Amino acid sequence: MKSTRITAAALLLLGSGLMLQAAQAQTAGVHRADLVQHDLSVPDREGIQVRVDFDPGAFAPKHSHPGEELAHVLQGTLEYQLGDNPPVTLTAGNSLFIPAGTAHSARNVGSGKASELATYIVKKGAPLVVPAK
Repeated sequence: MKSTRITAAALLLLGSGLMLQAAQAQTAGVHRADLVQHDLSVPDREGIQVRVDFDPGAFAPKHSHPGEELAHVLQGTLEYQLGDNPPVTLTAGNSLFIPAGTAHSARNVGSGKASELATYIVKKGAPLVVPAK
């Protein structure tokens, strides 16, 4: 019985890690590094933190998340477009809140590399990245 629980727990952890990795398939010029993934005290929610590096001119096409995203620009200049709103340009030290389910894109509009720290509060077990239709 105990070994069955341990095996089930191991498979669950492996499955969630593979699901996160599959959800974050790399876009050309956009590189993601998973930093933290942890259950929250709110039922059915988890926090995920990712560093996203953009090569010069790199573009992350419109997508959404099953929860909120807080994006903080670490270096460079990134242009974000949320829904049909006009684009917003942020530089290092600026942050942006992206509401749950809002389709958005990001583009490196600076002359060098750009990076952001993305923090997600999302539904546990849901795909982290959902391409926009």
